[in-house]
Amino acid sequence: MLRTSPARLLAITLSSACALALAAPAGAEDADPATVMNGTFASPAVPSGQDFGGSPEGWQGGLLASAARAGHPRGLQGSALSSAGSATPLSTRLSDVRAGATVTLSWDDNPDACVSSGDGRPYTVQVAGPDNATGSYQTNVPTGKANWYLGRTYSFTAAEDAPRVTFRFGTVPVSPACRPMITNVAAKQTAPTGPPPGAAAAADPCAGDSAGTPQCADVGKAGGEIAECPATSRDCLSSVAGDGKQTNDGIGQQTGAVQDFGDIPRDESPDAAAQHLCPLSNALTDGLPPEYMVIPPKQWGQC
Repeated sequence: MLRTSPARLLAITLSSACALALAAPAGAEDADPATVMNGTFASPAVPSGQDFGGSPEGWQGGLLASAARAGHPRGLQGSALSSAGSATPLSTRLSDVRAGATVTLSWDDNPDACVSSGDGRPYTVQVAGPDNATGSYQTNVPTGKANWYLGRTYSFTAAEDAPRVTFRFGTVPVSPACRPMITNVAAKQTAPTGPPPGAAAAADPCAGDSAGTPQCADVGKAGGEIAECPATSRDCLSSVAGDGKQTNDGIGQQTGAVQDFGDIPRDESPDAAAQHLCPLSNALTDGLPPEYMVIPPKQWGQC
């Protein structure tokens, strides 16, 4: 479901316009950080003396803008959105977001240096999922220089693990100077409750293709028979699950082995044997300063 923060009141020209916003649903705001790889578009750095250069690391599409060209208040590099109709719009995946999480994405946008007497540059944000409506946005009015809007947001419910977020420029193809630019992309999430999808099946050795094996068939049959036993009937349960003789015999064998080991005759007790080692260990460490030893041998119990 699309959730937006409360609509800001914008002071605009005397020719009034309407700004529509959807109310956020009740509940706590997303608060746990979610990883956005290279969200400030710092990598790779645009070569000195160039305005644009390459695509941002960890993203598909887009066109990196130098910090000087971007003119962001924090001195960040930016990325112009891909041209309208591009087969590779600017997008990335949120790698640590699981299906079912609610996510709030935030970023800053800028119309860049294109001079225009019209409105800002329109673009959309899209995330897969039947409940995630496309977010429609518009930059500040172009003025021929940087004109950043700080703190756009878009909220959604992840329909898959590592959902892909796509920024798409929606008008006719234009030069980079006339495309919307974004930077400072971040995300917060509220993780879904319960285990990840498929976790229970993964923990069950008789799930999936293994269900038809003889061993799993026996387990399933025994489970059904146990379910039919009265909870207070030890005889009924023993007839299905057994009396535990094999397990008890194994425990008895281990107990006997430990006792037999302790009864082995020895020429010398362990404490007496340790005394023979103390002079050697003391000789090796007597010349070392205290800071080289955590516990000097002389402080060992046997020495």
